[in-house]
Amino acid sequence: MDTILDKEWLERSLEKLPHWQQNAYTSFSSMLTDNNAYPCVPARIGFLSNELRFRFLGDPRIPETAEQLASTLKAYGGISHETGKYASLGVFFYTPDDMATTYRVEDYRGVFWTLMNSVTAIDETEWPSNIPEDPHHPNWEFCFNGEPYFAFCATPAHKVRKSRYQPCFFIAFQPRWVFKDINGSTPFGQKIKKAIRQRLATYDNIPIHPDLKWYGDTSNHEWKQYFLSDDETGSTKCPFTRMKNKLSSILK
Repeated sequence: MDTILDKEWLERSLEKLPHWQQNAYTSFSSMLTDNNAYPCVPARIGFLSNELRFRFLGDPRIPETAEQLASTLKAYGGISHETGKYASLGVFFYTPDDMATTYRVEDYRGVFWTLMNSVTAIDETEWPSNIPEDPHHPNWEFCFNGEPYFAFCATPAHKVRKSRYQPCFFIAFQPRWVFKDINGSTPFGQKIKKAIRQRLATYDNIPIHPDLKWYGDTSNHEWKQYFLSDDETGSTKCPFTRMKNKLSSILK
């Protein structure tokens, strides 16, 4: 499927899709709707109100998939403001059996950052002037085609941290503008944060990961939150490397 899809189309056409796509979407849908338990309240609201958008892509380890993801992000950036205030793009990647059955959490971490580095390498737009390029800055965020995004990765290997589990490799991209009213400086944001943290502790049944902090806090690093370990450990060095327009030459 080469287009960006919404919930209504998927639920009408689900049986026509390949089995892995049916399984991926059904699992995602169940996670957000069953028992009102999913911790991220805005994501659940966005899903129920058809504000989320979706795309199915190939094996995340191959270069063509990075190119498809870059194209998808460019297209999504052009429509995200039209989809609602809880907008987000969920990307399901084909995950062959050798990945699903043998890859550990750390293996998937490598796949995630290799993919993100490959995507940024073919970004033709300058990095936004209001977003620091240093990922260790508390105001850094991943950007593509001039749009800042919070990225969220889930994998088949996450067994303990249930909120980061999906039966296939999965990345959600949430536009930074969605967080305009959902931040630590607003009463609504503080209320949402408290609710999410309470629900997260119950849902995962383990302590909240220490890397989960507010965007802009002096001790915050967004890149650490993109991919969380299945325990309380984390990375100390950011794997993100922006090598603009280098991918095509590397692949030749």
